[in-house]
Amino acid sequence: MKTTVTLALAQYPIDWLDDWQAYTRKIDAMVQDALTQGAEFLVFPEYFSMELTSLFGRDVCACLDRQLDAIQAVHEPFVALFTSLAQQHGLHILAGTFPLRQADGHYRNRAWLFRPDGSRDYQDKLQMTRFESERWQIQAGEAIKVLDTAFGKVGVAVCYDSEFPQIARRQVEQGADLILVPSCTDTQAGYHRVRIGCQARALENQCFVAQSPTIGSADWSESVDVNTGRAGIFAPVDYGYPDDGVVALGDEHQPGWVVAELDLAALADVRTSGQVFNHRDWDSQFRFG
Repeated sequence: MKTTVTLALAQYPIDWLDDWQAYTRKIDAMVQDALTQGAEFLVFPEYFSMELTSLFGRDVCACLDRQLDAIQAVHEPFVALFTSLAQQHGLHILAGTFPLRQADGHYRNRAWLFRPDGSRDYQDKLQMTRFESERWQIQAGEAIKVLDTAFGKVGVAVCYDSEFPQIARRQVEQGADLILVPSCTDTQAGYHRVRIGCQARALENQCFVAQSPTIGSADWSESVDVNTGRAGIFAPVDYGYPDDGVVALGDEHQPGWVVAELDLAALADVRTSGQVFNHRDWDSQFRFG
């Protein structure tokens, strides 16, 4: 198992697409750019797949229900594309999230992980925002998982999930030293809620947490019309790490990648000889209840 990973987080612009080939060209160009920066593990944002609804015309894009129905037609090509890219380039790719219709007709906000060997796994979003539950009727997933990679076990906390400490804690208890947070927020307040959640989870668990957002405007879309955020990689606030815990942070409104090499094995040192022992002392908080 590799103990270091070069992680690339997308600041992903939502674009109008004239055809499927335009999408594959966009994704391929982004992957090539990440490869030139030495990336081994790519992370795309929550709901970045919703730009694919532009393939079905403006009437569909203007209706939340019709968007969800239409996008199901490109789920298999979406999976095939990222499976191929992961295999071709020897990459792990967390392909943001895709709202996937289930057998019972309901939708789950699913984050797919694609591996170099052609296999894949997923984490469904667990906590729904008001927009998702009240207007979009997307349902919560059922299981907190960890996903196996060549770099060890990885947790995925989709956007709002990052604001609930129990989710990341369960993933860390199952062996994850890296939590990936694909996000989609339309206000600065929303972005900062997720970012603060990411930094808190890194502090509490003495682990790495990495956020990848959608950015830019898409006034043609009812679901992803305004997108605000900055990609960031956050670490424990302790010896050997930045004083504010920020390993890397993207420039606002700038499409592209935020890339950093992370030493996952070094987290064991801070957990045993750091200034504080947040990871070890987690359970002690319940003495005071």
